[in-house]
Amino acid sequence: MSSCREAGKEEQHGANKDESRLEKQQVQVPAWFTPDSARELSLQLDSMFRKLYRRNGFNGTVLVTKYDKVLYKGAFGYTDFKEKDTLTTSTAFQLASVSKQFTAMAIMMLQEQGKLQYDDSVQQYLPEFPYKGVTIRQLLTHRSGLGNYTYFSDELWPDRSKPITNRDVLQLMATHQPPVYFPPNTRFDYSNTGYMLLATIVSRVSGMPFATFLQQRIFKPLHMTQTFTYSKNLATLTGKIATGHTGGRRKRSPDYLDTVLGDKGIYSTVEDLYKWDQALYTQQLVKHETLQEAFTGSRTEKRKDEDYGFGWRIVELASGDTAVYHGGLWHGYATYLLRNPADHSAIIVLSNVPNGSIGFLKELKKFLYPAAPANVAEGRKTKSGAAANPRG
Repeated sequence: MSSCREAGKEEQHGANKDESRLEKQQVQVPAWFTPDSARELSLQLDSMFRKLYRRNGFNGTVLVTKYDKVLYKGAFGYTDFKEKDTLTTSTAFQLASVSKQFTAMAIMMLQEQGKLQYDDSVQQYLPEFPYKGVTIRQLLTHRSGLGNYTYFSDELWPDRSKPITNRDVLQLMATHQPPVYFPPNTRFDYSNTGYMLLATIVSRVSGMPFATFLQQRIFKPLHMTQTFTYSKNLATLTGKIATGHTGGRRKRSPDYLDTVLGDKGIYSTVEDLYKWDQALYTQQLVKHETLQEAFTGSRTEKRKDEDYGFGWRIVELASGDTAVYHGGLWHGYATYLLRNPADHSAIIVLSNVPNGSIGFLKELKKFLYPAAPANVAEGRKTKSGAAANPRG
């Protein structure tokens, strides 16, 4: 009987622990944010994006939130201009470098489980990696100094009609030892190679393909049912996926580099990315303390306009809030995801025509996060430390 009672206590403790990990961080909603003001913001956003579609040729999907509420979501244009398939907010796009935050999350999950440490040498997990002194942390923060695999693969991969994998790229590095740009930890230099290697480490440490790890440990638990990684079977999903185009709306086809994962290669929708955004206010994947390091700057250079954590760029908005974001550009796709923890807001924009229209996001950020008047900025602060203003 005693053992049964103890087992019952353990089960209850486990259930309580699971519930606590699902509990969402809360943010104070100001009095001005009412259903009427939210509706007005929604109408203004709709007007802005319709203008962007008509005048600037924006082609894509968008979702904007504030205080954990969806203010606006919309779809403009086509998945494929030849077929004239209309985009919807459930259409999947190649995320390009927005994929990096998922790679970083996979590493953080393994670190929290004690299966690796950020300051471990890459060679500890990839013995064939030919460069000494490079750590996992340096890969995460773009301080490895490694050459860009998209460049040296063009020179070293013999048959570009044959897809190249992460394992193939690592073998090219082991065999040919492409020159590094600088010694590790010298300075920040954005590196797709680093995130390709991080995905490879995830596979080695977890014992499963990187794509499987993402699906089982991240996408499935978060019910991101329309999120997946690039594969040769992508063609069978026509109608659910936006086709990449050039700025002139000519169709882009995948090439041999698309099969490399970690730095890119994830497909998702604005609606699934909203689930991801919301999950980051819980501890479902990692503890708050673990995630906070991803949002902590790592750059030592005297550049003050932005910083970089683990898979996220860090920037101060005009409102004074500190936001985290990432953009992406790859083979006919332009993507962007920004999160502002101060008001639990997000801007998610996915486009399959990189014609420069996504540059409008600068104006959108000014609209959503305006600078407060000087007297307000000096005299009144919100709990987040940002100056109070009419839009939060």
